[in-house]
Amino acid sequence: MSLPTHLGLRLLVVAALCLAGAIAWAAWDAHASLRWEAAMSADRIAAQLARQPGLGSAGPAGMPASAPQAIPAIVTLLPGICADIHLGLELPRRFCGDWDGLAAAPAWFRQALVWEAAAAPTIRAIVYRERTIGSVTAWPDPPASAARLWRRTRLAAGLALGVAAATVLLNWLTMMRLVAPAGRIVRGLENLDTVGARPPLPRFTATEFDRIARACNALADRLAHTEAERARLVQRFVTVQEEERQALARDLHDAFGQCLAAAGARAAAIELAAPPERDDLREDAQGIEAIIATMRESLRDALARLELPDLTEAGLEEALRGLVADWRGQLRSGPTLHLDITGDLAGMPENVAASLYRIAQELLTNALRHGQPSRIFLRLGRSEAGPRTVTLTLDDDGGGDVSRTVSHMGRGLVGIRARLAALGGSLSLTGTGSGIRACASVPTAG
Repeated sequence: MSLPTHLGLRLLVVAALCLAGAIAWAAWDAHASLRWEAAMSADRIAAQLARQPGLGSAGPAGMPASAPQAIPAIVTLLPGICADIHLGLELPRRFCGDWDGLAAAPAWFRQALVWEAAAAPTIRAIVYRERTIGSVTAWPDPPASAARLWRRTRLAAGLALGVAAATVLLNWLTMMRLVAPAGRIVRGLENLDTVGARPPLPRFTATEFDRIARACNALADRLAHTEAERARLVQRFVTVQEEERQALARDLHDAFGQCLAAAGARAAAIELAAPPERDDLREDAQGIEAIIATMRESLRDALARLELPDLTEAGLEEALRGLVADWRGQLRSGPTLHLDITGDLAGMPENVAASLYRIAQELLTNALRHGQPSRIFLRLGRSEAGPRTVTLTLDDDGGGDVSRTVSHMGRGLVGIRARLAALGGSLSLTGTGSGIRACASVPTAG
């Protein structure tokens, strides 16, 4: 759940609680007002009847001799208040204040006011000349009480709802504006691993977000510096590795090759100088010559893998054709190799050409030695439109599981990724159903 949504839901809960509180307060205040008006009406009626002339002459059994000429209760009753007046032995007379009956409460609201109907009425004694001659009982008329409660509650609910809605909307807009920097900060953090220049986060009005943005910018700068250092180290590693390969190839060619040549010459001399009756000696010399021939073949293969062709003179295209031809000569009856080169490879940087040659060499070795393909397709292309990129792709039908290949990366794939990282490129491995597709992409400026 997003932060604005979370805050919005909390605001809605607070607004609902405020609305419920406003409705409860309006209902309680209306109820208290009705009880106060009932008490006020009872007090007024009792006071008016106590001042009536003619009340107080003793009659039979101590009762008043005469009743008042008129009972002005209808004048003193407030709207919606009813009263029963008891005078002496007379039957109680009921009066109700004027109520027009408009805006009556709904039936469900009246049914909900059971507590209002069951409330105790207000009773006041009528005292005339220090004698109690009767009583007044006043209470809110249930329909009028419900109508007044309904009007007060509806008004309070409407006002509270309007204020709550306005508050929620304004707070929502404010929160959206306040938390908007969080989205930009998250996008900035997500783009930390992108290749190339990353625009820094701007300054924000909120102090907290501004501090986070400055920390993210500092982190991005340190990461960019670390990435640059890593790229230089990887490039240096690749360069040193290539220099070591060339030095090893020269040492093998100069020292080991000469030793094999000398050993072969000695074996040939032994074979020629052996007496006619020493067939065993000649056979041993011939065996040594066979072993030396095998070692020479192995040395030739090792030198072919270690030595880098002269890419300046021949170019990457001819070097790859020579590589595929060498593999075809070694395989003979094995899988068929197909090479497809598109695009203009002229002007390619030497380090890019050397890395692509080594990557192609490693991919071919992996496909032939760790699988059983019947066909291998090696494609090299250079895009002409937009950012110029060289893409080297190898497809084989030798089976294989991509997840297992990635989880059990040998030194070959590690070296390929290191070379590509030094050049700002990338390697992807995908399954084709019948085999694995390896795709290496390198950006070039030329």
